[in-house]
This record gives sequence, C-alpha cells and structure tokens, in this order.
Amino acid sequence: MNLEQQIEKIVRSNGAVFYDTETVTEGEQTIYRVYVTQEGGVSLDLCAEISRELSPFLDVHPPMGGKYILEVSSPGLERKLTKSKHFQNSIGEKIKFKVIGIDKGKGTLSAADDKGITIETKQGEEIYEYGQLGTVKTYIEW
Repeated sequence: MNLEQQIEKIVRSNGAVFYDTETVTEGEQTIYRVYVTQEGGVSLDLCAEISRELSPFLDVHPPMGGKYILEVSSPGLERKLTKSKHFQNSIGEKIKFKVIGIDKGKGTLSAADDKGITIETKQGEEIYEYGQLGTVKTYIEW
C-alpha cells in the first residue's frame, strides 16, 4: 500500500472520506495537509482524532524529508478539484476553471468520468479532457 492508501485507511476508520493531501510552505514552516470530508460536514473533533491517529503513522512513514506540521481539515465549500473522483463527486456544483493556453470560465459541472468533464456555461455545453485543464475550483454564489 502506498502512503495515500494508508492515510485513506486511517481516515475511513474514523467514519470520514479521504479527499486529498497538499504540501505548502508558509513562512519558514512546511505544512502537510490532509483533507477529509464527511456527510453532514467535518467537525474539529473529527479532525483532531484523525490527526492523533495519523501522527504516529507519519512519524514512521514520513510524507517528506525534514520537519513539517501536520494539519487535518475539510477541503471547504470552495475547493480544488484535481482528481477524477473529485469531479465525479462535484457534479451539479458551480465551478471556475482554466483551460490551458486559452481562457478562464465559469459554469456548472454537468458530467465527469475518468477522461474528462462536461460544463454547462452561458455559451452552452463545453467538454474538456483533464489534460486540457489548469486550475479548477468549486465556488459558491452568495
């Protein structure tokens, strides 16, 4: 099992769904973020429990060399979509997207499979393969 599969197993044992990981540098600190979701939302208590279980595992199987801080949180309402399963689980949501070398756009994600997505925009239906896309995020209109 690879690292993400092991993390997914620990997250699932706590009744949550593993969403993704991210490594960021803020100031001089490296942060390893583990994003989780759960029907009805993610509580601070759930994040703390998953963190307590992940911490000793990551001490033995570090996700990177050097010092880092572990954070466990929800990806939020406005979240990056990077994997086909993210897109498939976000059908019907509004997204902002960038097509590599072309432009930015907004629309509603109407379909997704292992190869690409379909977006309903003001101009009509647009179909893209994942390789054509840059950053894609869900968004909320307030």
